[in-house]
Amino acid sequence: MSKKIIIGITGSIAAFKSIQLISDLVKQGYQIEVMMSESATRFVTPVCIQSLIKRKVYVDTFDDENPAIITHVDIVKDADLFMVVPASAHTIAKLAYGMADNMLTSAFLAATCPKLIAPAMNVHMYENPITQKNIQTLKETGVVFVEPISGLLACGDTGNGKLADEETLLEMIDYMLAPKTLIGKKILISAGPTQESIDPVRYITNHSSGKMGYALAKAAFQSGAQVTLVSGPTHLKKPHGVNIIDVINANDMYHQIIQRVHDYHYIIMSAAVGDYAVQNIAEEKIKKKEDTLLLEFHKNKDILLEIGKRRSSAQVICGFAMETSNLIENAQTKLKKKNCDMIVANHLKVEGAGFQGDTNVVSILTTDAVQNYDIMSKQDLAHVILNQMKELEERKC
Repeated sequence: MSKKIIIGITGSIAAFKSIQLISDLVKQGYQIEVMMSESATRFVTPVCIQSLIKRKVYVDTFDDENPAIITHVDIVKDADLFMVVPASAHTIAKLAYGMADNMLTSAFLAATCPKLIAPAMNVHMYENPITQKNIQTLKETGVVFVEPISGLLACGDTGNGKLADEETLLEMIDYMLAPKTLIGKKILISAGPTQESIDPVRYITNHSSGKMGYALAKAAFQSGAQVTLVSGPTHLKKPHGVNIIDVINANDMYHQIIQRVHDYHYIIMSAAVGDYAVQNIAEEKIKKKEDTLLLEFHKNKDILLEIGKRRSSAQVICGFAMETSNLIENAQTKLKKKNCDMIVANHLKVEGAGFQGDTNVVSILTTDAVQNYDIMSKQDLAHVILNQMKELEERKC
């Protein structure tokens, strides 16, 4: 059965952005019910929304189709999420003080499901201590906020107040609806490539995109964990709700991770860390003079090996392996040598696997089993990996 989301639209110039969000949620198979404040209808017409959701849009509290049913109470009984997007300062104030004077505020007060609010307003209205107090009041009751972003506002001012982008809104909807299986867990994840400088303008790296690590961070956050992501250089959007530590080279990543080893329940090393670095980085750009260029390299510290030496027995450690030959044998050796609980072995030469894509094909190795998985999205695989780690942790208890 599809999840039911109640969406409340208030009187903000950003109301038009709710149209695309609703359209995309309908396409994803969600059951959408929409309520609008009277002011919201000045920006977006109910007819427009009705054409997307194929059902009535509610504005008037007393516009009950069936006299035997109190709509604002009945409609939220089986809701999985109530989201107000965009939320004006006026409506936030009403909700903070329990003022049920329209269909939207009445239904919000009657709803017992998780609640999500995405504000959009002038920067000075948003930063006004009264608005901030109202937001804090709602947070203390368990309401989750999607913070607005900074930018040029419709009024001409610049600052916080722009409605969060749709990708962030969808991430937060996923977060609100996902089972919170990792509440109380702290998870440290590495992702992406490292870059080792040759001179001020050149470096060596690898083909890692960071997509697997970022998918793991997103999945862990959705599952309720406190997540820190140590990321090499990528072009990916930073996952919402995750503490990001940006690094460039293998040595930076080593120091950022090793100092945190004892602070986390799960550690996942999905980064493609460079094995070698240039011995002497040139201070000036190396000029093109000879037909050949000889560089001397030194071996970087093995981060996963050091984690294995310093870990506690209660922690769950997951490494990644990618080989062009003898993948399972090499992964089994790595599992034992690095003192890991689990190794995710990437089948590099199989179609649908590899660095840059959105899918992967892997085998997951533990000390007593090898499980092979067919092609799946990296996001789905992230949940598989986290569930496996949770099972390993439970076996230790």
